Amino acid sequence: MTGKTLTRADLAEAVVEKVGLPRNESQDLVELVLDEISGSLAGGDTVKLSSFGSFGIRQKGERVGRNPKTGKEVPITPRRVLVFRPSNIMKDRINKGHAKPRSS
Repeated sequence: MTGKTLTRADLAEAVVEKVGLPRNESQDLVELVLDEISGSLAGGDTVKLSSFGSFGIRQKGERVGRNPKTGKEVPITPRRVLVFRPSNIMKDRINKGHAKPRSS
């Protein structure tokens, strides 16, 4: 593993290199896509990206947790959590090491 984190700037730069859009338009495009995904998820919709995976929201009920330092029981409030399920194509790509190398 390289340990590098892919950032919004990296995504925008990839759009510049591969599509040829100007840098500011590439940044706007990346922001627009991410805003659309997060808005859909916040609204309770599922987001499916072909050959990549799907993002969804799962409701978790109230439960009792435990403080690991003190051992005291603490209630954990109900909440919604983001879940990601990779597609089979993505799983195969990761497990077989066929991911395209990224240029740094």
